[in-house]
Amino acid sequence: MEIGIIGVGNILLRDEGVGPKVAEILKKNYKFEPEIEIIDGGTLGLDLLVFIERFKKIIIIDVVDFQKEPGYTDVLIGEEIPPYLKTRFSMHHVGIQDLLEVAKLIGILPEEVVVVGIQPEVVEMGLDLSETITGKINELIKRVVNILEKWGVKCALQSRQK
Repeated sequence: MEIGIIGVGNILLRDEGVGPKVAEILKKNYKFEPEIEIIDGGTLGLDLLVFIERFKKIIIIDVVDFQKEPGYTDVLIGEEIPPYLKTRFSMHHVGIQDLLEVAKLIGILPEEVVVVGIQPEVVEMGLDLSETITGKINELIKRVVNILEKWGVKCALQSRQK
């Protein structure tokens, strides 16, 4: 597989867990052609190097401190990514920034790296996403699907009946 989607974040810190949640929804509800790999990256940080070295293109779904209102979403491409990840909501952000820098340093950075990010509302102990972030899940999914379609991947909702 040439394309990977990695949802990162700490599911124990409410909105911080949006990346793994979106990855789970994509894996469960969508069919992609050609096939892509969807990974719950959790808080793996540098341990994700073994995954990203396999891909030519990756999409990372994560919370990002855009210094905007909660629920603000944006897509960051290539060189735009590191500056936005300077502010940390939890320790995994060090891992994502380091992950991309180390991958570049050792020559395994994919050709294309995209971050689909969202400004969190609540980063504190808890399992539930805030209402604001929950209300933006479909927008995040749409942004991921749009990127994939630009890359030539056909994306289709799977039938709910099995």
